[in-house]
Parts: sequence; structure tokens; C-alpha cells
Amino acid sequence: MKTSKLKTAFALFAIMIIGLSFTTEDKITIKGSDTMVILSQRWAEAYMKKNPKTIVQITGGGSGVGIAALINGSTQIANASRPLKPAELMKIKSKYKSNPIEIACAKDGLSVFLNKANTVSELTIQQIGDIYSGKITNWKQVGGADANIKLYGRESSSGTFEFFKEHVVKTDFSQACQTLPGTAAIVNAVKKDKFGIGYGGAAFAEDVKDCKVKKDAKSRGVLPTPETIKNKTYPISRYLYMYLPTRPTGTTKKFIDWILSSEGQKICSDVGYFPLR
Repeated sequence: MKTSKLKTAFALFAIMIIGLSFTTEDKITIKGSDTMVILSQRWAEAYMKKNPKTIVQITGGGSGVGIAALINGSTQIANASRPLKPAELMKIKSKYKSNPIEIACAKDGLSVFLNKANTVSELTIQQIGDIYSGKITNWKQVGGADANIKLYGRESSSGTFEFFKEHVVKTDFSQACQTLPGTAAIVNAVKKDKFGIGYGGAAFAEDVKDCKVKKDAKSRGVLPTPETIKNKTYPISRYLYMYLPTRPTGTTKKFIDWILSSEGQKICSDVGYFPLR
């Protein structure tokens, strides 16, 4: 009798284990760049549709936030719209005893957003930098209306902030610049403000106009398009990265390999970003 009960209990336990094995899901966590949220969500949706047992969880917060999460072990992948800083690199090496893995996964044009009613349509990189540093404060100084320029930008934890500061502003931002949590918020602010100016990933431009950017006063203005990003004629472009503490394996490797495939890269173009090739 006892043997029969034990057999029954063992059978039920085996069924539970088998059931668990069929419902177990692989989970990939990705955190970081707000610029990359739209693209990463589309990648995640398409991949999970093809691989229903895999969950890909995307959260933003900024490149710095994602890299900090990678360092403390609360995310598997950090999205970043800028390269790692030396201090971040050393922290990752110290924690994981290995060099982090950097994977360029897409290209992005960094747009300068203007309100559609603004008569200004093109600016040099020098003028944009002078606007954001506070040297130029009135649209009249760059051929526009006699009105004060309203500055909108990203918070300092943002990779977009870091890139824009290093490559365009090249000094400290004006204290008049209003920082907002995400490129979508910047676009929304410029859309409502006739004399506003903002910056962010080209994919976010909606109901605003992209400013034509000139390398210098003698150059022609160029809009961020797939062609100008590809042939490098648009002056403000960059790679977007995924960072991992060690070389990816298993489900994570399969997901990254798919992102870098022609199918994954096609999604870049579909949502306003730019494929690597």
C-alpha cells in the first residue's frame, strides 16, 4: 500500500517537473538609453513573436543609468548611445574580472528639432553650439525673428547629452537650458514652443522640423536621412551600442545574433534608425 502511494506521489512530482520544464521562459533584461527604447522594443516584439518562450524586458532611464545597472548586476545588457567612459570600464572589469563586450547595433542621426513655425531652417554646428552654450540667445542673431531662444535638452545621465556636449557644444551648457527626461519630451516641448530648439534621435522627430545642419558657414545644410547618415555627409551621427559584462551565450547570444542579422537590421530602417550596413 505504502509502495503504491509512493509511486503515485513520485508520478505526480514528475508531472509537475515536466510541466515546469515546458513553461520555463528565458528572460533577457535590457536597460539604458532612452534614444534606443523605441528600437529595442521593436526588436523585442519581433523576436518574442518568433521565440514565444523568451521574454525580452526593455526599460530606459538613460545610458548612464543602464551602465550603472550593468555594473551592479541588475541588468544583463546596457543600451548606450555613447561609448563607455574609462571609469565605467574599470568598474566593470573589477566586478566581472573581464573586459566588457561592446556591440555596435545601429547608427543614429542626432537631430536638431525646430518648431514648424520657426523661419530658421538651417544652422552651422558652431551656431548650434553657441546657442546651447548661451553665446547666442536670440533667433535674430541667426537670421530669424527677434525673439529669445528657448533651450530644451537631456539630463546629464543621458548618452545623448554626453555626445551632444562633446561634439557640438564643446563647453558647458547654458543654465537657461531646460532639461527633460527623454527625447519624446523634448520634441513635445519644441512642438508647443514657436521659439524652442531641442536635440535627440532622428527617429523621434514628429510634428517638428529637422534643422539642416552645416559643418561650417561655407557648407550646405544637410538633413538626417538614411542616405546622409550612410555616406557620412550629415555632421552629427553616431553608433548605438549594447554592452555586456562578458561574452554572451545561450539565449542572449541568439537574441544579439538576430539583431545583427539582416532581419534585425531591417527593423532599424522601419522605425527611423539606420542599419550598420
